[in-house]
Amino acid sequence: MTTIDGHGGDLALAALRGFGVAEMFTLSGGHVFPLYDAAKKAGVRIVDVRHEQSAVFAAEAVAKLQRRPGLAVLTAGPGVTNGVSGLTSAMFNGAPVVVLGGRAPQFRWGSGSLQEMDHLPIVRAVTKHAETIFSTDEVYARMRAAALTALTPHRGPVFVDLPLEVVFSTAEGVATEDASAVPAIEPDPDEVHRAVSLLAAAERPVIVAGSDVWAGDATAALREAAEALRIPVFANGMGRGSLPPGHPLAFARARKPAFGGADVVAVIGTPLDFRLNFGDFGGAQVVHVTDASAQRAGHVTPAAAPAGDLRLVLSAFAAYHGLVADHEEWIATLRAAENKARGRETEALEADTDPIKPSRVYGELRKVLAEDAVTIGDGGDFVSYAGKYLEPARPGTWLDPGPYGCLGTGMGYAMGARVTYPDRQICVLMGDGAAGFSLMDVESLVRQNLPVVIVVGNNGIWGLEKHPMRQIYGYDLAADLQPGLRYDDVVKALGGAGETVEKPGDLAGALGRAFSAGVPYLVNVLTDPEDAYPRSSNLA
Repeated sequence: MTTIDGHGGDLALAALRGFGVAEMFTLSGGHVFPLYDAAKKAGVRIVDVRHEQSAVFAAEAVAKLQRRPGLAVLTAGPGVTNGVSGLTSAMFNGAPVVVLGGRAPQFRWGSGSLQEMDHLPIVRAVTKHAETIFSTDEVYARMRAAALTALTPHRGPVFVDLPLEVVFSTAEGVATEDASAVPAIEPDPDEVHRAVSLLAAAERPVIVAGSDVWAGDATAALREAAEALRIPVFANGMGRGSLPPGHPLAFARARKPAFGGADVVAVIGTPLDFRLNFGDFGGAQVVHVTDASAQRAGHVTPAAAPAGDLRLVLSAFAAYHGLVADHEEWIATLRAAENKARGRETEALEADTDPIKPSRVYGELRKVLAEDAVTIGDGGDFVSYAGKYLEPARPGTWLDPGPYGCLGTGMGYAMGARVTYPDRQICVLMGDGAAGFSLMDVESLVRQNLPVVIVVGNNGIWGLEKHPMRQIYGYDLAADLQPGLRYDDVVKALGGAGETVEKPGDLAGALGRAFSAGVPYLVNVLTDPEDAYPRSSNLA
């Protein structure tokens, strides 16, 4: 048995390092100084930010991209409350984020110490687990258990805070353990068989692959299952890229005919929420495959709902030995619809209008983004166009706010992505509204040599609200921003670089300069405020 000595910060970080944690995102605070001391001694990279939300979003990006715990360290009181949106985003996105909070000293509790508050009632609703550790001797074991909880499907964030005397005090001879593999959840074989039998027998089956396919390292198994059963695949979230765009079973543009004409739809690794019409696909039977039984939909009754390790479920699909119906005519029908839709996009992607159409921005980006580029969406309508026109060539390269829809993720996600991939293109697609939430953290990127490209679709409005409000009331309120605001000048003032683009013909040159700059570079594109994304999702 191996033992370690150290203060509470040493013990907490030692437990997390056993799960691969190699960096800490934080905003400095005296309540958590021992955690910084532990990081310095252990060689754990500290990335500090200008707002705690960015620290948690950065940890979420690392957790999602690397499929292991991402760590944010927040000081007591406002440090923790500033991170609540990040915790909530991680909860909705199933990201194994560990947030370590400082806490006022327990021995003086109730006397009015600086930033004295009980964080747990605030964070319990948006975490898988939340606790205070009151003994230094227990820090290692309980942090290790917290990390395992975050990693166990369905994955999600955990919160632990350490009172001042606990994190500063020392313990000797604390027993350590090797990192444990997360046990696989075995699916019910009968439920798996029912699901695959429905898909195999269907005349017009469809698969929708979501973020948990990536999180569960099941992309290879998904591909094998789709190929064995000859089923068209659509994707959302981090499921995008599970099948490369050129794969004969990969579809993106034919959703309407697919969901309208399917007789069986298998939704794998994503909720039956507003993004998928709450699981209503007309007359189609629904198969809902989740990584844990708690993720099963409660508002619909699927025809089959296997729950468990997605690799096991999809591998069983691929190994199905029963009769598989001929799906080739159905595949050909959807391919024709897909090709027709793509043909109609050419005009939008090449639009030479003044003001610039958002679609033209993506037409130019498609020419310069590398296959392994990490693309980050932080915005409303402008990012919706990104989801429509950009197709990740590889899995695990797409980050967006997910179903929680929280703006302000962009700079934190950029930090986490750059730390994960020092040599890849990192491109943040940001609405001008979203820029107001986190752009100050460009200073953090500059100071710590974390270059990224930021493309702002600047239409001077809250487009996601302005256009619908006009349709409902005939007028709009609280939906205007400064037209033509120079967000690139903000980035320059913070030590980065950038430029404003007003003509579509200037986009290519600006993007080329951005990706070769080697510093945080913002391309501020003045886009058409009258252009409204043709939204069809039913939010409620």
